[in-house]
Amino acid sequence: MADAHTSLSSKDVAHVARLARLHLDDATIESYRTQLTSVLSHIARLGQVDTTGVDPMAHPMDTTNRLDDDEAGPVLSIDQVLMNAPAREGDFIAVPKVLGGDSA
Repeated sequence: MADAHTSLSSKDVAHVARLARLHLDDATIESYRTQLTSVLSHIARLGQVDTTGVDPMAHPMDTTNRLDDDEAGPVLSIDQVLMNAPAREGDFIAVPKVLGGDSA
């Protein structure tokens, strides 16, 4: 991959797209190459900022989670759950296979 002083190659972008199982044409790869190079360059500049004395934080604002008691309540029947499923296999929601398959 690229560092702060080089740009991503089209081959790099095509490789990442393949890993994400995205099928991109050459024009889209070139567009994403330019955009991703800009993003990585910006991130590299942020890495040069002196953060000495700055405490790390998970969120820029103070937040409090509201946690309710975990109590059993009414539940849906299997038929109610599966009523809006796009596909069904017995008592289960049928989904496309996402693991394995071709190596493309």
